[in-house]
This record gives sequence, structure tokens and C-alpha cells, in this order.
Amino acid sequence: MNIKKIVLSLLICFICLWAECVNLFAQGWREVSSDHFIIFYADDEGFAEEAAKKAESYYQKIALELGYPRYSEFWTWEKRVKIYIYPNRESYLKATGQPTWSEGMADYKSKRIISYAWSKGFNESLLPHEMAHLIFRDFVGFRGVVPLWLDEGVAQWSEEQRRPHTKALVRQLYEKDSLISLSDMMKVNINNLKDIDKVYIRSTRTKGGEPGVLFISGDELVATYYLQAVSLVGFLIETYGSDSFADFCRQLRDGKSLEEALRFAYPTHIRALDDLETNWRKYLERNR
Repeated sequence: MNIKKIVLSLLICFICLWAECVNLFAQGWREVSSDHFIIFYADDEGFAEEAAKKAESYYQKIALELGYPRYSEFWTWEKRVKIYIYPNRESYLKATGQPTWSEGMADYKSKRIISYAWSKGFNESLLPHEMAHLIFRDFVGFRGVVPLWLDEGVAQWSEEQRRPHTKALVRQLYEKDSLISLSDMMKVNINNLKDIDKVYIRSTRTKGGEPGVLFISGDELVATYYLQAVSLVGFLIETYGSDSFADFCRQLRDGKSLEEALRFAYPTHIRALDDLETNWRKYLERNR
């Protein structure tokens, strides 16, 4: 590395540190620290301490369930994840510029989770969800092609208390032959879905295996997509185990396509995308 690059790197680090200090001063943040997290809060120390305790518990649990047991050495000292808890929804939305429906967000590059002090779902839902996004992306990186449904499915699967409810909803979709085909899930970028009032046409498969067509509204498409995402991840982990799931993710990280990664991690069970959908549907049939 030449001198110019070294100077530029140091300058960037200084600017980032300066911006962080300005932000802390402007907000009047206080902090609670743990082994892997620094919690910044404005006025509710009890909420922040509970968040730190929950975060440490989720950290170990999520890494273990995803098959990343060595992950316990990450996120320490200067690599600790920063969690910013704004005092209310209004201050959170104003500071982040997020849409009005947003409850929180994860910033992959700076390893930050940002939300506000809402006791209803922060510790049990949003915190593990956003942590799982960060852990997953830390593991698989950004070089490989990772389908959106896998990323979102991992994050939702970490919301352990919601699993029975989501499983029940997916069973309802299966019973009504209202599941989107996996080939269509691979094509849809749900983040770019702008018109929720529009009726979309998507392919499906009946319980008997016949091809079909779905006419589905935008909001139903979004809901169905997310439900199927978490169901697919749950199927892979519960049926074949965390070690195989970690192998699958590792192959994606190393640049293999989805089908190549599936063949490597599940060689006797899943050789192609169609096998994944068939075996997943059998899993839903067994758990009706």
C-alpha cells in the first residue's frame, strides 16, 4: 500500500470517528456496554440494559442455530455492534429518514442497529431480526449472489416466539394452494415492489403437483413472500440441521450459484431448485 492510500485510509477513519462523536454529542447519548454490543440511549437506562442482556443471549443463539459456532469470537472490542435506541418513534424517523412504517433498521457496513424504545416488540422481535441480518451478512459477505428470500428468511427465523404463528399462516397458504412457486420467488425483488394496489400474476403448484396461476394483490404478494422465506429457511434447518445449512451458506459466500450450493450441502436430497420446492412441500404436508 503506498503512502497516499495510507493517508486516505487514515483520513476516512478520522472523518467517521468525528461524525460519530458529533452525533453522540448532538443527541446527548448515554451508553451501556457488553461483550459484543454498545447500546446508545437517550433517557431509559433500564430499557437499554435489558436490550444489552437480550442482545448477548440472541448473539449466541442465532450463531449456533445458523451453524456458525466459531462466530462467538466476532464483534468484540472495537468490532462491537452499536445499537442506537431513540426515545420515541418521531425522533427515530426524523433522524433516519426511514418510511413511516419502519420500526428499525440495520446498517451492514457500519454494523449498527437503529430503532426506538418501543417495548411491544423491540426486544422480542426487531432486535433478533436485525441482529440475524448482520450475522448472516458478516458470514456470507456480499461477493456471492444470495437470494433475497434467504436473507429475509434467516432474519425472520431468528424471531423464535413468532415461529408457531408463521408456521400456521404458511400451512393456511398451502391448504388453499396459494403458495408462490420458488422459481417466481427467485425472480421477485420484493424491495422494489412499488404498486401494492396492483394485481400480480404468479405461478403456483397445487398440493397434487399440478401447475397453476395466482392472481394476487401487492400487499398479499409481500406477505406471502416473507412467510415462504422464513418457512423455507426453517425447513432446511429443521430437516437437515444447522451444520448443513452453514455449509450451504458457505458455498454461496464462496461464489457458487444457489443450485450449486444446494447440491454441495444437500447432495442426496436437493440437486436443483425444483427438488427444494418439492421437499419443502412434503415438509408442509407432514406438518399439516
